[in-house]
Amino acid sequence: MHDVNASRASKTSVPLTASAVLVNPVGLHARPSVKLTQCAKGFAATIEIALAPDGPWTDAKSPVKVMRVKAPQGAVLYFRVAGSDGDAALAAVLALVHDGFGEA
Repeated sequence: MHDVNASRASKTSVPLTASAVLVNPVGLHARPSVKLTQCAKGFAATIEIALAPDGPWTDAKSPVKVMRVKAPQGAVLYFRVAGSDGDAALAAVLALVHDGFGEA
């Protein structure tokens, strides 16, 4: 089951936020971490992840930092995105999580 709560921002500096449940069996281990960072690096927007809605926030473009999150299956991943292509970036990372990083 997916738990997604997205809030939209105007074209100001207010970041877009959303959350999604990790559905893949082993959570956010090395392979999904690399897939997430590769996806994030395809966008100019700043993309951050956290295990709580108020952080601490981790740069989603750093594979080492993402792996340190160590989120298990069933954990909620929170995203915070800011930038000109933020809408597309948020949609892409949420789709990746919903798809279980291709492992679910």
